[in-house]
Amino acid sequence: MKERELQHKMRVSFDLDEVLFVYPKDHKTEPELPFPLNHIYKERLRLGAPELINKLQEMGYEVWVYTSSFRTEKYIRGLFSHYHVKFDGIVNANRHLREVQRDNKLLLPQKLPNRYRISLHIDDETIVCTLGKQYGYNAYQLDADDDAWKEKIIERAEKIRKFEFEA
Repeated sequence: MKERELQHKMRVSFDLDEVLFVYPKDHKTEPELPFPLNHIYKERLRLGAPELINKLQEMGYEVWVYTSSFRTEKYIRGLFSHYHVKFDGIVNANRHLREVQRDNKLLLPQKLPNRYRISLHIDDETIVCTLGKQYGYNAYQLDADDDAWKEKIIERAEKIRKFEFEA
């Protein structure tokens, strides 16, 4: 690895709802956790999500969760550990309000990935992705039905990483 790559691992973050967590009636999902875990962790993971997260980490990326939900870090880490996924960082609504919004009088967007040195944020919400240009962060909007979603995210991350290391 180049010296600059060792100093800065590029961060990619994922939203939870409708990105990593999906409805089985609308999406292909990972196998449900066995009883009694399926009663503790009711969310279902998008098919291929654990594979993609682990592949990104193998490629040298840090992978984070950035969600506007109030699920605890312990809950998120616990759920994903059963799918052999370990996140490098988690920002939930509580952390965002405490560290980003703080006592600002002006209401800031529900997500500001660049405040955590996140280079690419994956989300399903148009507003989050659109605000990226205004607030200076890169976002990839995940379409509901896209069988090539994993490849497209890797491709986008690689383009950004190449640009960042050449800059």
